[in-house]
Amino acid sequence: MTNGLARAAIRFRPASFVGTFLALLFASAIVTACGVLLQTGLTASITPHRYADAPIVVSADQQVKMTVVHGKRPDTIAQTLPERARLDASLTAVVAAVPGVEQARPDSAFPVSAGRSGLPALTGRGWAALGIAPGERLTEGRAPADGELVLDAASARAAHLSPGTDLTVDTPVGTASYRISGLAEAQPGRATAWFADGTADRISGHPGRIDALAVRPAPGTTPAALADALRQALDGKAQVATGQQRGEVEQPVLLKAKEVLAGIGGSFGGTAATVAVFVLASTIALATGQRAREFALLRTVGATPRQIQRSIATEAVLIAPVAAAIGILPGLALARWWFGELVARGAVPSGVSLDTGPLPLLVSVAVCTGTALAAGLLAARRSARMRPTQALGEAGTGPGTPGVVRAVFGALFGAGAVVLAVVAANLAGATAANLALGVVLCFMVAVGLLGPWLVRGAVGLVGVLLRAAGASASLAADNARAGSRRLASATVPIVMVIAFCGTLVFLQSSLQHAASEQVRDGLKADLVVTAEAAPGLPANAVERAAKMPGVDAAVGLLPTGLAYQSSGALGTATAEAVDGNPAALAKLLDLGVTSGSPADLSRSADTVALDSLLAESLHAKVGQRTAFWLGDGTRVEPTVVAIYRRGLGFGQALLPKAAVAAHTDSPYATRLLVAKTPGTDGAATAKALSELAPAGLTVTDRQGYAAQTDQDRELNGWVNNVMAGVLAGFAALTAANTLVMTVLDRRREIALLRLAGTTRRQVRAMLRWEALLITAIGLATGAAIAWATLTPITRALTSAAPHVPLTTALPLGAATALLCLAATALPGRALLRTRPTTAL
Repeated sequence: MTNGLARAAIRFRPASFVGTFLALLFASAIVTACGVLLQTGLTASITPHRYADAPIVVSADQQVKMTVVHGKRPDTIAQTLPERARLDASLTAVVAAVPGVEQARPDSAFPVSAGRSGLPALTGRGWAALGIAPGERLTEGRAPADGELVLDAASARAAHLSPGTDLTVDTPVGTASYRISGLAEAQPGRATAWFADGTADRISGHPGRIDALAVRPAPGTTPAALADALRQALDGKAQVATGQQRGEVEQPVLLKAKEVLAGIGGSFGGTAATVAVFVLASTIALATGQRAREFALLRTVGATPRQIQRSIATEAVLIAPVAAAIGILPGLALARWWFGELVARGAVPSGVSLDTGPLPLLVSVAVCTGTALAAGLLAARRSARMRPTQALGEAGTGPGTPGVVRAVFGALFGAGAVVLAVVAANLAGATAANLALGVVLCFMVAVGLLGPWLVRGAVGLVGVLLRAAGASASLAADNARAGSRRLASATVPIVMVIAFCGTLVFLQSSLQHAASEQVRDGLKADLVVTAEAAPGLPANAVERAAKMPGVDAAVGLLPTGLAYQSSGALGTATAEAVDGNPAALAKLLDLGVTSGSPADLSRSADTVALDSLLAESLHAKVGQRTAFWLGDGTRVEPTVVAIYRRGLGFGQALLPKAAVAAHTDSPYATRLLVAKTPGTDGAATAKALSELAPAGLTVTDRQGYAAQTDQDRELNGWVNNVMAGVLAGFAALTAANTLVMTVLDRRREIALLRLAGTTRRQVRAMLRWEALLITAIGLATGAAIAWATLTPITRALTSAAPHVPLTTALPLGAATALLCLAATALPGRALLRTRPTTAL
């Protein structure tokens, strides 16, 4: 019987399930998209190209790891390094001595610039690395001796160079002339220069360190067996990669890409899935509650509560899998678009493929079906267990006041949100920002549970104003007060749009605004020279610039990063290496120093200046030593010589170049800050600075540089904006769906109003007033939640209140109002086309 009731309800009254169907479809789409990105982050791999012919590759661990104890169980947490970690070259002999190794070839790369020769940026390598990549071989001339190099044939032909030609190149240790001793085939698109092994080690900028070892097993030894033997011989000093793992060694950026994908799909995906489930449950509960009259009639003809609940369960099993399966298609489309944008912006290497395996799709269907089943059963539980006469009465008058349990849980979640916000205010750095979504979620659950009281209180506050606005507005106020539970179902998605969008978008805008202000207030340099292409400014650019006529001070900045441990967690921070005399920084930057002096970086390479937020995380003070890892994982404990406030604009740490150069992927400065001598010709100085390199330099003033950094930060904030857009789009669609369901369910009420003499115009005006009331409640509540979430976090990160641009806030509010008006006006007009007697 119950199966027949369910099939008959779906077959003969499909309109009753349209809203539920759409909610399931939207939820499935967002869960699918996030699940596919998460799965890709866990399984992403790159096919090795350079190491395609090397069955085994030995490399350094590209992560720093730390063991923490939760209860009695130790856990290992890891953080990907900002730069490539390298091996000690002495491990070459250790690996070569392992039985079964036929060949162990060291491989290392460093940037080289060939000046005005017409050559592109080159990758420098040692002669021993020739032949590691498939197709690499000497085709003309001979191997290089000291003072010589072998150039790849394609680049040499393009620049009209041949063996015997002298070539001036800029390397990490300076500029020198080398004679071309031969030409070699290289991988397509890889401009390469091979130096003698001793020369390459000396000029690489990281002597005694190599990127990896390409290992070939001896005949009769399997790669798997040799890999196990190497792991035992190395005893944790290096990692041994085989198969697809070799691609990760070839492109360490894959680790960062996997973190990005896992963060979007896991962290954000978990939040989005929670929101989807919450909204889905609310929509299904609304749809089930609208069928209270149907359930009451079934009770009067003898249906038992168990039969009604089984019928609802059967409906969920029939509808949810179909809707969720259809939602998989737009979910996959969203995941593909999102993934493609990440690849286009360089956050994910182009060799990675989107993993659309079946697991996220099955999870999406299972989550939606389970949520639909649970929400339907809970929503119908009250009607199913009432006496038939009582159920009919409540179906006619609407549900009463929500229960005490709901109120208690709503209050608990509200209190929890306040506690989390207070905790965030007392934390520093990224730890505070990580609590933002938790605060919003707690507030959202509290609003969902306390929605009827919230609406009733809001209507009570504005009811006097509405009654003074005319009959239609007064009728809207009375309807809203009487149907507070119905109105709450329509208001919660609106609150969600504003709360989530406000938190994600305005957190990013607050950080960008604070960073922009710090750059504008702190940049004292008259001119900024920026290298547009790799590898950066020439090694002697700072020294040459400082000696130019009209230049008072010049300092280069080399961007890098560091990893640190704080409060049982690992994190990364941006850093800048100072190329030149740190004493000149005072003429070029106003860092907002609170203690110490950045000029003391010149005392030794074992010094550091820290942003105040990072210093607080490290519990560091001027004169004390603090511990962290440089970009390549080298553990250091420098002395803190200064603490400053403007870290968002100029990096969270400043170090001498001597401390960093050997631990970065490229030791070339990318920016040169220049202060002019008073009274000099700025145009002449700018022209002279632009000739520091053959090409690829941009010279700007303070305003131009500030605008450029603003643009860079906008690109970095793209991920946050997309996440906000995904959540806003889902919440907006759900809000519109809920509003349409709410209006269509009022056909009897509108018919009675029509029979009582209310005109179509008055009914439409009433619906508009209700839409505006929903908009006002949603905007006010969502804005309050976003502000309560953002204020402690932005104060912890920027020492300022949230920055809310009107150019973003006003369109968001207008879009919300238009959404509510359209979602009530369109179904309202459809109802008004039906005769009142027919509707009744």
